[in-house]
Amino acid sequence: MRGKLGWVTLAALVLGLLGVWLIGSALSRSTPASVADAKLPARDVWIKTADGLDIAGTYRPGNSLSAPGILLLHGNGASRAATDANAAWLAEQGFATLTIDFRGHGESDAADHSFGLFEARDAKAAFEWLRKYQGGARIGVIGISLGGAAALLGDEGPLPADAMVLQAVYPDIRSAIRNRLAERLGGALAALGEPLLSYQSWLRQGVGPERMAPISAMSKAKAPVLVIGGAEDVYTPETETRALFEAAGGAKELWIVPGLGHAGMSDAATQEYRARVGAFFSRTLRAS
Repeated sequence: MRGKLGWVTLAALVLGLLGVWLIGSALSRSTPASVADAKLPARDVWIKTADGLDIAGTYRPGNSLSAPGILLLHGNGASRAATDANAAWLAEQGFATLTIDFRGHGESDAADHSFGLFEARDAKAAFEWLRKYQGGARIGVIGISLGGAAALLGDEGPLPADAMVLQAVYPDIRSAIRNRLAERLGGALAALGEPLLSYQSWLRQGVGPERMAPISAMSKAKAPVLVIGGAEDVYTPETETRALFEAAGGAKELWIVPGLGHAGMSDAATQEYRARVGAFFSRTLRAS
């Protein structure tokens, strides 16, 4: 009887671990999507990453070939279509803009999601493309959630941007997973399930979860930074947004948006948003 109970327990454990692995696989799965063709004066571009992937993008010219540029980086599971509205009004203000689909997203090459770790290579390739195309002009970055993590988690550190807007960016992957589990399953199950998902990074990405901690890279980002968070964001709570802001090493600004949750950060393009972000980039990218 005791031996049978032991086998049942072992089988339940194996099935449980298999289930957690399958959940991790679902969270990491590529999310391809079609994106509408660019309309003039915008044009679609393809950018090659250092590890050989083709990344889809859309470029909008500024008021000159040497105009400051802004790279817009979308959130997890989205595509460059999610940043299209912001790219359009920034271009109207004279900035050149580049939106991209991260690997495993939109029209870019398929790849498992890595929550900013390998997407950082896409961000770097796009950043270098835009700076070169604009003749070495100043370049700013808007990173939303995953996009902000990718802007910070590069192998050589954060992108060497001249200004950075970080929206709803998680401080570390363990907090990101725990918050999402807690929203769906409650705190007790989140505390149990989070390590089982977080430590899969050793098998999936070849690094421990501590490597996926944007907050640890904030002090290395020397450019002026505007940190934006939603007061109602349960995935990246206000306390975590404030902690990210405090970790910034250079000039910094904080904006907590009343009534805004995590999903709303992906397409924030309100009049106040345009005023704040537009003024921030005008100060930092156009200063003599």
